[in-house]
Amino acid sequence: MSGLDDPSRAGELRRLIQRKPALRRLYLETYERYAACLRRCPPDGLAVELGSGASFVKQVLPEIVTTDVIEYPDVDRIVDGTRMPFAAGAVRALFLLNVLHHIPDVAAFLREAERVLKPGGRVLIVDQYPGWIGGLVFRHLHHEPFDPTARDWSFPSKGPLSDANGALAWIVFERDRHRFEREHAGLRLVAYERHTPLRYWLSGGLKRWSLLPGPLFPLATRVDRALLTVNPRFASFVDIELVRA
Repeated sequence: MSGLDDPSRAGELRRLIQRKPALRRLYLETYERYAACLRRCPPDGLAVELGSGASFVKQVLPEIVTTDVIEYPDVDRIVDGTRMPFAAGAVRALFLLNVLHHIPDVAAFLREAERVLKPGGRVLIVDQYPGWIGGLVFRHLHHEPFDPTARDWSFPSKGPLSDANGALAWIVFERDRHRFEREHAGLRLVAYERHTPLRYWLSGGLKRWSLLPGPLFPLATRVDRALLTVNPRFASFVDIELVRA
C-alpha cells in the first residue's frame, strides 16, 4: 500500500486543515457551495459526499453522509463511486471535492450517478483545472499524474490516491463535452465555473507549510477574483454541476 492510501493519515490531515486558517477557509467556501447546491435539490433523499477522507463537512452540514473507498475511521460508509450501494433514485445530491480525478473509470461513475440520483438531483464536482497557473503546477510541481492528452476517461489504478489523472474533469466536461452529452444524456451540465487561481497554492494545500497567513486571506481572495476577471483561464480549479433529468 502506498503511504497516500494509508487510512491512518486521515486524522493527521484533518488536524493540518484545521490549523491552517487559509486552507480551512477554502474548505468552508466549498461547503457553502455544497449548501447552495442542496437548496437546488429535491427536499428528500440522501446527500452524499464521495471521497470524504479528511473532510470536516459534517461540522457544517451534518446531514451529509460521508463516504470513502478507503476505510478511514470516521466516514459513515465505505463506498466505491463506480459501484454505489444506494437504491435507484435514493440520492438527492452527490458531492466530490478533488475526487473525480482519482476515479479510475469516470464513465462508470457517471452511469452510477444517473442511476442513484432522484429526478432533479444534482452532482457537484470540485476538481483540478488546467488553466494558465494550475496547468503549470499540475504538470511540473504536483505529485499526482496529470495527462490532458489522454484519450480515455479511465486509467489503471493500483491505489485510490496513489493513481490519478488530474486532467479528467477538464477532459470529460470541456474537451469531450459532446461525448459526455451523447453518452450520458440523463445528466445535464448546468454549471462549469472556474476559480481559485492562487489561494490554494499559497495556502500550501495539504503540505505542512503555508505562504498565506489568515489575515491576508481577504486580500488573496480579491487578487484571485481580479485574475478571473481578466481571464477565467487563470483558474486552477473548477466547479461542475450536473442535474439528473
